[in-house]
Amino acid sequence: MTEARRPAGPNGTAPARPAPGTPCWVSLMAHGTAATQDFYQELFGWEFRPGSGRLGPYVRALLAGREVAGIGHMPPDQELPVAWTPYFACEDADATAETVRHCGGTVGVGPLDAGADGRMAVAVDPMGAVFGIWQPTVHGGAEPAEGPGTPVWNELLTYESTGVTKFYRNVFGYEDGEEAEAAEARDPAADVEGTAGPADAADPVDRVVMRRRGRPVATVRGMGQALPRDRGAHWVTFFRVADVDAAAARVTALGGQVLEPPHEGPHGRTATVTDPEGALFALLRRPR
Repeated sequence: MTEARRPAGPNGTAPARPAPGTPCWVSLMAHGTAATQDFYQELFGWEFRPGSGRLGPYVRALLAGREVAGIGHMPPDQELPVAWTPYFACEDADATAETVRHCGGTVGVGPLDAGADGRMAVAVDPMGAVFGIWQPTVHGGAEPAEGPGTPVWNELLTYESTGVTKFYRNVFGYEDGEEAEAAEARDPAADVEGTAGPADAADPVDRVVMRRRGRPVATVRGMGQALPRDRGAHWVTFFRVADVDAAAARVTALGGQVLEPPHEGPHGRTATVTDPEGALFALLRRPR
């Protein structure tokens, strides 16, 4: 079982409280945590320190002393996909979980307390994509890290955007979505966390930006019949790297796979890869 936590400051200072509806953490459940740590340490330069262990074996990944992600141990009796799961902040995990159920989703874990850090739940949207809910109880502190190895964006790949966007809007209070192309046309030079995300020029029209108080927080990409049947609807986390081609080659050398080779998009160079256990994620380099 996983735990979520907002990235902390380099000197152990209390983290800033994330705004409701914003992505605040990303966590991976793996079978071989030692080998998984080695992979991401070699790829991103992450260092690790133990988590609370209240919800099972868990480590927190750090860049320059700042927590950027978590890796937990998959219980041997659970045959679940190995995947990165984004967590979205909320003010009341129990109320948010109830809204998930009311809007057609399911809650697979929790809500439950994650030590003194906060309260969490793991849910599934109506199309089958897994995501986390995080109610923080810690206030103040440093901003997340910004260097290579930092998660910078999340995108939902699903069958179609309309119904599932309405679900997330009802759960997290997002404003009405707009097609990503419109957002990009207004502000093509904005950073990943301020635009529609790392869209590819060949993306279909069915792509929507989800916003919270005017700020883009994630995108939803409807893929229709092109949605991979072996994965179904799923979230993809983008990690910043200095060189996408070199990072993709490093993934292969470390035992992972490149599913979508490096290519240029309007928001930078990107590639879609998996780690040795099959957890999918994306690499992204912003244009200078």
